[in-house]
Amino acid sequence: MNNRSNAALVCVLCILFLGACNGSDKKPAEDIPAPAPVPAYISALQEAVNKYPDSASLRLQYASGLDSIGSFKEALLHMDTLVGKDSTNYGLWFFRGQVSEEAQDTVAAIDNYTRAIKVYPSPEAQLTLANLYAEMKEKKALLICKTVRDLSLGRETDASCDFIAGIYHARTGNGELAVKLFDQCIANNFTYMPAYIEKGLVYFDNKKYDEAMKVFQFASTVNNLYADAYYYIARCYEMTGKKDSAATRFQQALSLDKNLVEAKKGLERVK
Repeated sequence: MNNRSNAALVCVLCILFLGACNGSDKKPAEDIPAPAPVPAYISALQEAVNKYPDSASLRLQYASGLDSIGSFKEALLHMDTLVGKDSTNYGLWFFRGQVSEEAQDTVAAIDNYTRAIKVYPSPEAQLTLANLYAEMKEKKALLICKTVRDLSLGRETDASCDFIAGIYHARTGNGELAVKLFDQCIANNFTYMPAYIEKGLVYFDNKKYDEAMKVFQFASTVNNLYADAYYYIARCYEMTGKKDSAATRFQQALSLDKNLVEAKKGLERVK
């Protein structure tokens, strides 16, 4: 093949390559999902805020509405406007922390909860912050729990303190102490359902599936509408090879919470 033919071939190949690259990122119109429609109440709030932009109450309602549909970035922008005008408002910082946490921005959530506590050290804000620290294996969680417990606010608050301390010890590998703290939490608040789940998970993570099953099954008797209990019963069945029983419980969990993605995936696995 002569040089001219080689050059022509290279040219054609380049054109084909570029054409393929340019077309690879394009999807047929029917394959592109339509954006989810904005709920009517959100549109109404947006119109109200546009009409009365200085209304803090309307803007907070709008931010809360955006948060409820998962529009975290937009919700935070409105919260920025609010805290910019009233930086000593405990409630604004606390809510901004909640939105940040839902947006999975842990650093921002901690910063906002800390700012809220500086304005007003409410037990709710302190324990919310402590729970984040516990999940991060930060010992600050235990110090905050002790501070709140020393306020002697009652059994429900003590239950929350024990639960968060239990989370810290579970995450840092002290399962025995974690179980003890979850039991103390349940003793103070019999219907504190996350404590049952976390206690069961200590056994589950150590492959003690029979012990875990007992905890999850008991949780389902305490609250027979608690989807997570059935999900983890299913996981125990799955791990012990009882796929039919696992499928039944995954389906039961989904019937109680259709948005429980883990149960949907579990059902697909065992089927």
